[in-house]
Amino acid sequence: TGQVPTHLIGRNAFQETDMFGLTLPIVKHNYLVTDVNDLARIVKEAFYIASTGRPGPVVIDLPKDIQQAKTQPIFPYEVSLRGYDPNPKAAELELNEIIGLLETSDRPLLLVGGGIIAANAANELREFVELTGVPVVTTIKGIGAFPETHPLSLKWLGMHGTPYANWAVNGELVRKGDKIVQLAPGADLLLTIGMRFNDRVTGDVKKFCEHGTIVHVDVDVSELNKNKRVHLAIHSDAKYFLSRLNVLLKKRPLGKKYHAWHQQIAAWKEKAPLKYSVSPDALKSKYLHALVGGDLNEVIQPQYVIEQIYEMTEGKAIIATGVGQHQMWTAQYYKFTEPRQFISSCGLGAMGFGLPAAIGAKVGRPDKVVIDIDGDGSLLMNIQELATAHIEKIPVKVVVLNNQHLGMVVQWEDRFYGGNRGHTYIGDPKHPEKVYPDFLTLAEGFGVKAERVARKSELKAALERLLTADEPYVLDVVVPYTEHVLPFIPPGKTVADMMYEK
Repeated sequence: TGQVPTHLIGRNAFQETDMFGLTLPIVKHNYLVTDVNDLARIVKEAFYIASTGRPGPVVIDLPKDIQQAKTQPIFPYEVSLRGYDPNPKAAELELNEIIGLLETSDRPLLLVGGGIIAANAANELREFVELTGVPVVTTIKGIGAFPETHPLSLKWLGMHGTPYANWAVNGELVRKGDKIVQLAPGADLLLTIGMRFNDRVTGDVKKFCEHGTIVHVDVDVSELNKNKRVHLAIHSDAKYFLSRLNVLLKKRPLGKKYHAWHQQIAAWKEKAPLKYSVSPDALKSKYLHALVGGDLNEVIQPQYVIEQIYEMTEGKAIIATGVGQHQMWTAQYYKFTEPRQFISSCGLGAMGFGLPAAIGAKVGRPDKVVIDIDGDGSLLMNIQELATAHIEKIPVKVVVLNNQHLGMVVQWEDRFYGGNRGHTYIGDPKHPEKVYPDFLTLAEGFGVKAERVARKSELKAALERLLTADEPYVLDVVVPYTEHVLPFIPPGKTVADMMYEK
């Protein structure tokens, strides 16, 4: 970041902002450079801090006079920062305690987050699962850490996660009047790695995995016992933890295969698969009614779009998303098998993230098909980045699930506020029968090809044109605003309150 000259700092000079103090709560580390000869060392340290341990952003604030000063940069060969240990290692005693817990458990479960991906530990995770037969649940940030096509994958849990992932952690619970009844028990051992017990994961954190032994492994010691008190907290790099644990398990293999537990999970998957259907309510969308001629069979459900993209890309595309309903449907209906295949703003929930993230992913992986699956409201936050894609000739694909609303907010309005609308309709009030704004005109204004599809019978051909284009391409898919993301655990509630059917 840029800063006023050093002699003006603290004097409210033109455009002065305390970037050091302003960014301190939201970055891993920051620097204010006051001597140009420190710059080489600071840059080296900044990249080291940002990329090691728990990765995070580092700010270097450069006053104007420092920017204009001359120096002979001498970068240190190594970086050593007192008190900073980016590679903590689990003790052998802790690792053997884990094996003991696995030996006495009947229903063990792995819950892994983005820490597995950050540590490049996906291979070690898969080896551990093959050695032990322990099923895997991920957080939404952990998507891709373990192949979702694997029979021991339960996909992801939390507010909009799969019913069977939530049941595996907490037990199958139903609310009957004022009482909660358990239909089947959940995990008796929950081994969590690289996750932080976020509120969207746990719901009522006091009730989360209430009857199981919880082990928490994390590279960031500040996360241990912060949101959830656990039975065993281990400060360790995830890759080291799993690789060393695998070595010990080969010497001391488990005598259990957890067959009954696997059968219970299979029964849950059969009982409550992810599903959707077309409702007559879809034709309440005046803009959609006109485009499909009132034919309900031609309505394109947003979930169906994701399924078609998955099939047509053979599950190999890198998918970025904005934030909202489209984000949840993408995470639900695309089966991810590799780390960093699903790129999304989850903990922060920053609308507009999808397009610039997709552009960056395509630059980083030009060999991959990269698609931004976005919502109309979210895309409008950063649509000017189409200029970047056009000018830099980056052939990124954009699929807009256009429901003319801020869909996730509409869902909450419907569920909790009696359907009262608080400016969540973003179409043209004078012409509700038209799609507004016109993404085709906007895209073409940036020099990007675009088309619109509203009929189910025309979707596959439109997607084919999108996927085969060798340039940036926008496909505006008109969908109903009446669709809700299910399952849905209301905030602060438990699995017993989960809604997974219309």
